[in-house]
Amino acid sequence: MKVLMSSTEKRPKILYIVESMGGGVFSYIVALTNQICNKFEVTVAYALRSQTPKDFATYFDKRIKLIEVKNFTRSISIKQDTKAFFEIKEIYKQVQPDIVHIHSSKAGVIGRWAINGKKVKMFYTPHGYAFLKKDDSVFKRHIYKYIEWISARRTCMTIACSKGEYEATLDLTKNATYINNGINISEFDKLEYNKFSGKNIFDICTVGRICYQKNPKLFNKIAEQFPNINFTWIGDGEMRDKLTSPNIKITGWVDRKRAFSIMNKSNVFLLTSLWEGLPISLLEAMYLQKICIVSNVIGNRDVIRHCDNGLVAQTLMDYSVIINRLINGEYNLQSIKTKSHLDIIDNYTSLIMADKYHKLYNKFYVI
Repeated sequence: MKVLMSSTEKRPKILYIVESMGGGVFSYIVALTNQICNKFEVTVAYALRSQTPKDFATYFDKRIKLIEVKNFTRSISIKQDTKAFFEIKEIYKQVQPDIVHIHSSKAGVIGRWAINGKKVKMFYTPHGYAFLKKDDSVFKRHIYKYIEWISARRTCMTIACSKGEYEATLDLTKNATYINNGINISEFDKLEYNKFSGKNIFDICTVGRICYQKNPKLFNKIAEQFPNINFTWIGDGEMRDKLTSPNIKITGWVDRKRAFSIMNKSNVFLLTSLWEGLPISLLEAMYLQKICIVSNVIGNRDVIRHCDNGLVAQTLMDYSVIINRLINGEYNLQSIKTKSHLDIIDNYTSLIMADKYHKLYNKFYVI
């Protein structure tokens, strides 16, 4: 088995295949590859999305090679998916990696069939399984799960991004483990955290694509119940018309520096998601010492412990009760903020994440 390489040895090549190059997955892949390129020769095969930063290449270490996969699409398309299949095969042939790590469901299916895992060590991270999507019919979700189950028969280890996603993976394959997502905390260290002592009116924000997964209808209903509180949605998306409450501001897609600044001016981070993998935006909000109120789903509940390092809600009434209790100063806010901040430092930094990936890659990389 491969051991850590000396500085005189040639670095092994790793190919990351990323279909969902936006939002949290983008932040994740930047944080991971910028750390791992110290040990590996890194190539990222990616697809552009509406929320991909226009200057996305500047986020990556200059040693990282970027290759666009032109035929990746979010939706299922036999024509485009077939083209993407052969495009991935060609990129693999061109790079000749020692390790392949595939990210998100679409790339996970295409990549596992396009590349022979018996010839190269291959890993797959779902970042939220498609069969957990609640905007699809039960029949379609069963189809997605069957496709994942069939694809899991290929030679490939699944690395879930949270404990909850790992537990869902065990229904598909036992060839699995999990490594929690992590964030680059150095991006935040120059920010002065906005203080919140409770017993007053405060600002609430969220981050992400305005889509069914993020449950903008519930976010809107919560805002309607608190007309004196300012709500901000950092992002954009196809369901922005569902955010009709006059106290909601939609920023549209902004760069990370601007997003951090807006989030930091808020006191509370609200996540009403219907499903998640392990949201990067939540980890960022925790490090910024925001009071985090999240839905009770995989990913969120893996990180947030109710009334300890954050608050967990299930229904509109739950959210309303929690926010009213915040207004009335009924929580130990300093304790919640301190615990959430320290949780990130101890468990969810990009350095911790990259170190675990490096050890895992090294364990299975064969000379």
